[in-house]
Amino acid sequence: MLGYAEMTEVAIWVQTTEDARVQLSYWPKPNPLAARKTQVIVTKGATDHIARFVVSDLDFGTRYVYRLSINGIDVTRPYPLEFQTQPHWRFRGEPPSFKIAFGSCAYMNEPKFDRPGTPYGGDPEIMTSIAAKRPDLMLWLGDNIYYREPDWLTEAAMRYRWRTDRRLPELQPLLATANHYAIWDDHDFGPNDSDRSFRLRGAALKVFEDYWPSVVRGTPETAGCFFRFEWGDVEFFMLDDRYWRTPNRYPDGPDKVMFGKAQLQWLKDSLVDSDATFKIVCNGNQMTNPMMFFEAFGRFPGEQKELFDFIAQAGISGVLFLTGDRHATELLKVQWPGVKYPWYEYTSSPLMSGGGRNDREENNPARVPGTWVTRLRNFGTVDVSGPRGDRKLVLQAFDKDGKRLWIHAIRQSEIVPAR
Repeated sequence: MLGYAEMTEVAIWVQTTEDARVQLSYWPKPNPLAARKTQVIVTKGATDHIARFVVSDLDFGTRYVYRLSINGIDVTRPYPLEFQTQPHWRFRGEPPSFKIAFGSCAYMNEPKFDRPGTPYGGDPEIMTSIAAKRPDLMLWLGDNIYYREPDWLTEAAMRYRWRTDRRLPELQPLLATANHYAIWDDHDFGPNDSDRSFRLRGAALKVFEDYWPSVVRGTPETAGCFFRFEWGDVEFFMLDDRYWRTPNRYPDGPDKVMFGKAQLQWLKDSLVDSDATFKIVCNGNQMTNPMMFFEAFGRFPGEQKELFDFIAQAGISGVLFLTGDRHATELLKVQWPGVKYPWYEYTSSPLMSGGGRNDREENNPARVPGTWVTRLRNFGTVDVSGPRGDRKLVLQAFDKDGKRLWIHAIRQSEIVPAR
């Protein structure tokens, strides 16, 4: 699996089925004579047979071919093994065009652990369909696997679930060809609707970090899976809605939080600090939905108002939300008091879990007409393109076979008010 990609460095994650000596070779496409090799990493059962390669000293904006060898034998795959570095474009040219794929809720069946009856998960071919879109990066917005009752009792059981689900054959081309960035929601953190009271939250974070390479997560002072990263002139703010969350049934008041004081301050600081054209805030739960029949940021009204009022008062432009969780897909458009442009929130769900529909939400006044996808497994993409000063986001939803369900374009001028 490809992890993060920066201008001169990428992370590549490998998992073997037993103790093994693992090495990568790589070269700029199409120049195999310039091939280089990484150090050899010996995978061990104590670390889930994981090898994490950090490949540095790479050229800007370059596509590389790579090859994996295990115990000195090259591993062949029926799909291209390539990675890329980000371009060094500032002060040199136009910001790059690129494609984002994203989704949430990927339940992979295992009868021994699943509830009796009709399988809850299905349509694994959706992963092949995502890979076929050739995204530059894939955002996993929570419930990326589903812990069952036996899984969340020990760290070893958590690791079993990740190790088992990562083997899904249809997942392999996507893992190997796009750069992957992930946050969690409840089911890949702990039990359903889990929060800071989960007894193994520290172990859950350790396991998550092992399976999703990242330059950094959290801060030196505050643990969590949250982080920020840039791709071109877009910055992503990946949030942790579980590690510091008070229980959903906690009494309403200033102490009831989804993100916690430290993470919320980090987010405020990061948004103010960012000079990105578009600032994409990613979370497991929905952020702006006025219909809150299920888990949502609006159920933490004090913290929601604090963050949204801050964005308004600080004059932060170009904010867009990407979220998951809901087992239905929709594009919301909300006008928060004091903000001079509309906020869009694109919720995409589910990937492989059961699709749902709640008729109480049928006439949601915030929903962009024609974007409600229910009872259907699906994924989303965002294409970023256009010249400096006139950038464009094209949002699309696709079914499991890659057939487009809807499309909506947002021009820079709509969500980045003129100074």
